[in-house]
Amino acid sequence: MKDSDRRFANFVGAITANVYMLLIIVVFIARIFNWLEIGRWVGLVSSLIIVPLVYLFVVGLRTGQRKIYFVWLALMVMFALFELIVDQILRIDLRSAQWTVVPYVMFFFASTGGMIGVASQAGKAWAITTVIIFLIMATLAFV
Repeated sequence: MKDSDRRFANFVGAITANVYMLLIIVVFIARIFNWLEIGRWVGLVSSLIIVPLVYLFVVGLRTGQRKIYFVWLALMVMFALFELIVDQILRIDLRSAQWTVVPYVMFFFASTGGMIGVASQAGKAWAITTVIIFLIMATLAFV
């Protein structure tokens, strides 16, 4: 696989990480203003992250990415599937009981934090941008 293919995949990874976190920021803002239906629809759209993550996984295998890269991608895919099934389809509220919210929040931050690593493959500017968006998202998660 060509170097240009890997650079393109790194760009896709950076865009995917940032778009996902921006969507989650919209979900958090919607919850703050009690716009639950908007938050629900944006949350559903965020599940589409699975598509570019599968692409990144395939390209990563072809280009010999480090093992940690696949851990980052796998965490995000698992979290997106978990969100889709538990939150969107089954509508189970994991946020109201402490015994479920703590592991849920840990899973969320592990998966989105890993996306900083994915985005950083595209360069320092993308890493900095992604960290800033992550910090905004993290702040809104606790508002």
